[in-house]
Amino acid sequence: MFHIYCPYCQEMRSEEEFHPHGQAHLERPLDPDNCSDKEWGEFLHFRTNPKGLHHEMWHHSAGCRKYFNIARDTATYEIKQVYKMGEKPQPAEESTQGVE
Repeated sequence: MFHIYCPYCQEMRSEEEFHPHGQAHLERPLDPDNCSDKEWGEFLHFRTNPKGLHHEMWHHSAGCRKYFNIARDTATYEIKQVYKMGEKPQPAEESTQGVE
């Protein structure tokens, strides 16, 4: 088990209070009605799955119930940065926010 810093509650909480919601910063097609089935299928189902730094969207489901983003190393589970929705992540070498 690990602990996650909620940028809205501004406190470190147990991971049991949160739920991951997949890759962060996905851009919805500008005109989904005119996408091909292939383009729409790729948007809905295909995600990156890197070994290393990955930006994920999480939900504080047992707390403030808000969504936020986490930059996490998928190999070590180390959280590099936590930031609110709509904010841009810091470059990897500067990221230390939300780390115990």
